[in-house]
Amino acid sequence: MKKAEWKKATFLLRMTVGSSLLCSTALFGTAMADPRPRHAAPAQQGTGRATPGKAAPARATQRPQPARRAPAASNEDVNVTASRNISRGANVVVGRRMMDQFTAGSSPLKILALTAPGVSFGSSDALGLDTAASTFYVRGFNQSQLGGTIDNIPMGGFGFHNWSGLNIDQIEIQENLQSMSVSQGAGAVDMPSGQTLGGALTFTSSDPKDRAGGRIDQSFGSYNGFRTYARADSGILNSTGTKFYVSFARTAQDLWKGYGDQREEQANVKLVQPYLGNRGKLTAVFDYSDFTQYNFLTMTKNMWEKIGQVAMFKPNYQKAKEWAIAAQNGTVPASVQGILTPDEIGNFFWDGSQVQRNYLSSLINEYKLFDNVTSTTVAYGHVTNGDYGGTNNFLTSPTSGVPMALQMGHPDVRRLGFTQSFLIKLRQNDIQTGIWYQNDRFNYPTRLYEDGVDSPHATLSGFKASQATTWWADSFNTNTFQFYLKDVWHIMPNMTLEGGFRSLTQTTHGGTTVDNTEKLAATWGTYYAHPVSGSMTASNAFLPHFAFDYFFLDHHELYWDIAENMRVYDYATQTSGGTPWGGLGNSSNAAQTVFDENKNKLRPERTWNYVVGYRYNSKIFSGSVDFYHTDYYNRLAAVSTGPVNNSYSAYLNVGRETMNGADVMAVVRPFEGLEIINGFSWNDAQYQSRSVPYGGTTIDLKGKHQVFYPKFMYKVNVSYSWRNANVSFNTSYNSAMAMTYTNDVHVPSFWTSSLNASYNFGKIGRALKNFKATFSVSNLFNQNYFGGLYGTAAMSGDDNPILYQAAPREYFGTISAEF
Repeated sequence: MKKAEWKKATFLLRMTVGSSLLCSTALFGTAMADPRPRHAAPAQQGTGRATPGKAAPARATQRPQPARRAPAASNEDVNVTASRNISRGANVVVGRRMMDQFTAGSSPLKILALTAPGVSFGSSDALGLDTAASTFYVRGFNQSQLGGTIDNIPMGGFGFHNWSGLNIDQIEIQENLQSMSVSQGAGAVDMPSGQTLGGALTFTSSDPKDRAGGRIDQSFGSYNGFRTYARADSGILNSTGTKFYVSFARTAQDLWKGYGDQREEQANVKLVQPYLGNRGKLTAVFDYSDFTQYNFLTMTKNMWEKIGQVAMFKPNYQKAKEWAIAAQNGTVPASVQGILTPDEIGNFFWDGSQVQRNYLSSLINEYKLFDNVTSTTVAYGHVTNGDYGGTNNFLTSPTSGVPMALQMGHPDVRRLGFTQSFLIKLRQNDIQTGIWYQNDRFNYPTRLYEDGVDSPHATLSGFKASQATTWWADSFNTNTFQFYLKDVWHIMPNMTLEGGFRSLTQTTHGGTTVDNTEKLAATWGTYYAHPVSGSMTASNAFLPHFAFDYFFLDHHELYWDIAENMRVYDYATQTSGGTPWGGLGNSSNAAQTVFDENKNKLRPERTWNYVVGYRYNSKIFSGSVDFYHTDYYNRLAAVSTGPVNNSYSAYLNVGRETMNGADVMAVVRPFEGLEIINGFSWNDAQYQSRSVPYGGTTIDLKGKHQVFYPKFMYKVNVSYSWRNANVSFNTSYNSAMAMTYTNDVHVPSFWTSSLNASYNFGKIGRALKNFKATFSVSNLFNQNYFGGLYGTAAMSGDDNPILYQAAPREYFGTISAEF
């Protein structure tokens, strides 16, 4: 491939709208190409989170009961204590009280990372709501490799682009979450997910309250931050127990650097209807979100070190055009000569944005068929559409001759499915079985919009198909089916052994339906696209899982967890790296040919996960330590292969990876009101591949550490409550992370801290109660560090703009009241 052609193809991989899953397919735990322009119940009541383990059973003579959802808080409750919702040893639960110790509206994923061991999160905004600029990992697995449900509804893949699922931030308003748990073991066979290679996330929303009432929160913050949350509960309406709530939240804040703002609007509706004398319960859920966001600019490490707060050019249109000319000519403007490289000039552009509209509806029916047999049915539908894109510096607007244009993707997603499960309780056995089916339809046309001589394209709206030119369009249809069966054997009152398996199969049909690259080359300057069409199936009939839990001497627990997992194939747009359909070939070696050659050679990614741990719980002290090992097989990656004089992009099996790690957690409660949580994590994930194809040769990666995940993490959370006041301080450390496969470039280590203080004034007048004032500070010591990492890691060198600078210190204040 010629150098100029390679530069353009590389840029397209970076800027293609829609490849937003942070996927495992780029060498375990790495991300796909940037889709946008380059651009255990708590040990002690009231802690609000599970201490590092399950609470010990009351007495040895009492048989442990299955995990149940905690009841909703009454109107007078300020804090809700979470209960464990997966009865497993390798599981941490974070409850409502812990969530309230962070800035109102903060992403649940950010809170998990600051409180749970082995969890890492980074973002470019203080609340962590910019899904395009955030990174989430659990013990080396990113969010596209983790299973997830909310109220038993499958979340699917919850990265930035929503072709196969939804992020929790786009489903549930944070204040409506009752609890969230992270299973740090090998996941569960009953988790309806095709993405699971590691653990799983389980979110539970609060039920409507029994008494009529409501709540209003108003927040203000730095950079014109403004957030409103309101909820109204109907209370029990009739003798059958009908009740519901309606809630709404709007969050808005200016970008802390550059032009523009980010706005999110969300609505949650939940109705609960008991029937047949509480033998059954029907729950209806409707969730809506609209995320309208200007993007932050991604950077190379050199851009961050040499320039600092790098932002997009908007509103300086003249400068954007000048740099676009330089990018196309491969030159460097005089003002940055000797500072930036010609490749880095192409990383700067006029603007970039995303608009995401999401709708999720579900009906959940729980019915006790017999005294010992319970049926649970979940039917759900998810629709997403939006506009993702920004300036492409390597196109030319044909009418004006301006050396740039807007490349905008318009995704249309429809996800329909259901789960059906049965729980059969026998004398010493709890038998569970069920199925999951889902159909996912994904359409993605990519259109071009002109820039004028003096008038740039629109940024957030006005994208009419009649005013655009279609470059290419993709369409996929996916069917997923899963069956599982497991038995939890109560060997004795304090000892359980779980064994089970799941069968999973997924088939995806589709690819490119329209490709106008050659037709538009003379007018728009379009360059090689990657049209492919075909089907892929990932299937495994037996994925086993075994777990053991033993409580002894009242305060002690010993557990282990073993499972085999498989991850289905990703699908995305034709130019997205890291899928069997995306970013293949070159202008002289057709993508379809590469796809056909590799189709029968590929095998789905698999892992074997092993966890063993010990936990101690008492009133004053709780502690846990566990060790884990993972063997990762069939790692799939987008690589450059073929001869040196004609290398091309392919999607291949690049070998194995092994991971060893440990998490240590200690919670000290020296006296009433004070709780100190300390957590330390160690992870040594190493590639085992000696011959990875790259640029017509091979590279030895054996012994190199996994990219984008720290080897060491340390977390401290100190909380003190006195009467109606609470003060909490959180700090965390992340060691340096490799950002290339050869480990020659690293993201620096960093500390980040936050502070939160609140006071509940109680009842004010006759109408208001729990009148509460909260003040919080994020990035307390104003550290300058990288937040999210997004995009494809380079094999070596600082050549990819994949880094997001974290937000500086910001202040927030919230007033809330119930009525």
